[in-house]
Amino acid sequence: MDFSLTEEQLMIQQAARDFALTELLPEVIERDEAQRFPKEEVKKMGELGFLGMMVDSKYGGSSLDTISYVLVMEELSKIDASASVVVSVNNSLVCWGLEAYGTEAQKEKYLTRLATGEIIGAFCLSEPEAGSDATSQKTTAIDKGDHYILNGTKNWITNGGTAEVYLVIAQTDREKGHKGINVLIVEKGMEGFEIGPKENKLGIRGSDTHSLNFNDVKVPKENRIGEDGFGFKFAMKTLAGGRIGIAAQALGIAAGAYELAKKYSKERKSFGTEIANHQAIAFKLADMHTQIEAARHLVYKAAWDKDQGKDYDLSGAMAKLYASQVAMDTTIEAVQVHGGNGFVKEYHVERLMRDAKITQIYEGTSEIQKIVISRSILRD
Repeated sequence: MDFSLTEEQLMIQQAARDFALTELLPEVIERDEAQRFPKEEVKKMGELGFLGMMVDSKYGGSSLDTISYVLVMEELSKIDASASVVVSVNNSLVCWGLEAYGTEAQKEKYLTRLATGEIIGAFCLSEPEAGSDATSQKTTAIDKGDHYILNGTKNWITNGGTAEVYLVIAQTDREKGHKGINVLIVEKGMEGFEIGPKENKLGIRGSDTHSLNFNDVKVPKENRIGEDGFGFKFAMKTLAGGRIGIAAQALGIAAGAYELAKKYSKERKSFGTEIANHQAIAFKLADMHTQIEAARHLVYKAAWDKDQGKDYDLSGAMAKLYASQVAMDTTIEAVQVHGGNGFVKEYHVERLMRDAKITQIYEGTSEIQKIVISRSILRD
């Protein structure tokens, strides 16, 4: 088994690391406190090709593999998960679905602008009474011949206020259950489409999270992705890929916290020596390092499965389940290693701890990942 990265992958990893340190780090605390979306930083990520990494170059993408994508996600997330989640959503949930299932006309109209970062997109599944359960959609898209009339509310939508293109999952025929669901491309500015207030969140506070309201929005039928009733399958396949991106984000948050804790342990002294020399701290670092390496292998394996055309439902769910738990555990321990300073914003680890929690929730909670995993392993 070859676990080495290619020269190109190493270059991409280094480019992401350099960008995170030079562009994201300087004002990351201020953005977190002000809940300010990293608009200029996102624009620069688009210029670097980070917003359409796996999209074919003929549509303006970078034509890179999933391994390269998770490497970028990991490096960005070490510094700013609010910025990396934009990369995750635009790549995994928006661009991928459009390229895999959209028409050529849809790709030319939307994908090329999304892949270059000219605009960003949003994926709209969750509702007040339907999180990752796509079968419980209350949002409706009534077929009116050449168009749909869209009504409903979507909650917790990443890029909700800054996106220009929204992929909206809606119920067209409730009697058909999951076969009566469609996915529609909705543009900002369509009549009846309203963006609700920005959510005041525990973590990833720079991320632009809003509720969305659709009131008799007229959506042309050419904006439907796939055949009638394809929406449920679209959502499930898109979420499966999205889990890999979030697993990589969780991995990055954990690795960033570990690196800060390790550095601090070599600088901070107590009882006449650096605290890294105390077994209580050294053992914490050993556990953190081991868990992060295990999570990294799961994340890279899921990305590799996707690149090889293998089924990645199981590996992606396992990667997200474990990496998100490691992110939570590691950031808590990183705060502990810092002692009282860990509670202070300037040391960054308290922010990473707050950011880590969401990785256990979005793209399906940890409990949902266990459902996916158990169904897969019990199928054999």
